[in-house]
Amino acid sequence: MIRNRAAITGSSFLTMFFLGVGATIIGAAARNIGLSPYQIGLMLTVQNIGFMLSVIVAGAVGDTYQKPRILFIGSLVLALSYWTFYMKSSFLLNLLIMFFIGAGIGTYEGVTDAMLLDIHTRREGLYININHFFVTFGSLMITLYLVFLQMNWRLSLTQSAVVVVALALFFVFVKIEGRAKKVDPLSTRVRFLIQQPVVGLLFVATICTVGLEMGSVGIMTTYLMELRGFDQVTSKLGLIIFLAGIAVGRVLVGVFTKKDWIFTNILLLFGFSTLFMTLLYYIDWGAASYVVIFITGLTVSSLLPLIITFAGLKYSEMTGTVLGIIKIGIAIGGILIPFILSIVSKYGSLRASLAIYPLSGAVSFCLLYFNRKKFTDHGSR
Repeated sequence: MIRNRAAITGSSFLTMFFLGVGATIIGAAARNIGLSPYQIGLMLTVQNIGFMLSVIVAGAVGDTYQKPRILFIGSLVLALSYWTFYMKSSFLLNLLIMFFIGAGIGTYEGVTDAMLLDIHTRREGLYININHFFVTFGSLMITLYLVFLQMNWRLSLTQSAVVVVALALFFVFVKIEGRAKKVDPLSTRVRFLIQQPVVGLLFVATICTVGLEMGSVGIMTTYLMELRGFDQVTSKLGLIIFLAGIAVGRVLVGVFTKKDWIFTNILLLFGFSTLFMTLLYYIDWGAASYVVIFITGLTVSSLLPLIITFAGLKYSEMTGTVLGIIKIGIAIGGILIPFILSIVSKYGSLRASLAIYPLSGAVSFCLLYFNRKKFTDHGSR
């Protein structure tokens, strides 16, 4: 059995890399596949449904069963989904496969952070930030491969499937030497957590955070081309720089965030992200746009990892369950914020619709700031 913390931590980072690949594959390969905007929307919706169902189930089950066993199952599901995605041309069949891709990456999202909190008792924020750095790294690599290198997208997924199968085999031999703890029945845990104001506030903040981060990823090239005069290549470079800002920020904030600073840093990042989203989307910076894009990426980079770390530490008796509940907000944010943007842009303008980003940051900042006493209370029960 493998009990080495470094090996287990490394395997977590690798799973999150392939989470990033799975979360980005439609955006990166849609034109290669030949999908229409309508089909892309359906694909992303079905993927998020699979993600939502999986993340809460995997998180809750992870509080009572060995987390590596759950990751083994999730890896097999994801590997098979990668292997078969668009092997046949049937859209309905591939829609079903996309559901299982969502379920596979939802398993990773629901378990890995909780597993890291189980095996690390110091610098938890750093490990969670680096874990989510690899999500961004996976998204960045699949985008670079498919957009700039014109790599065969089917081959890239087949290769990914092989590595994910190897991950599954690794998890067969992993055992977590966690501290023994008494865990309440699932219904008791869920009922307790949904009555906690802190959980509700973090849930809303997660929705807004994912809207800020992934919504900006989805709209960045369109914004730069339609409102700032960028071309196909320079707009994609802007997206790469935004993702690079997120990646760098996750490492830097993780290194410099101590446990007692987590909530304060969440507030600061929401404040700065509101400011820089406004500066980015409503001022034409010309050649300096890349600098503003990078800084904006830095400001949104660690919001999700820090929210996850805070929730996991505050409700340490039921880490998997609370993270599963909060991470449902990832899928909701991935659907809700882009939907609002699409409605406003259709009946108003693209420029008006971009206000959803600074507004999301401002709403989160105000909710957390005016309820800060709830977050500074010690203990979860």
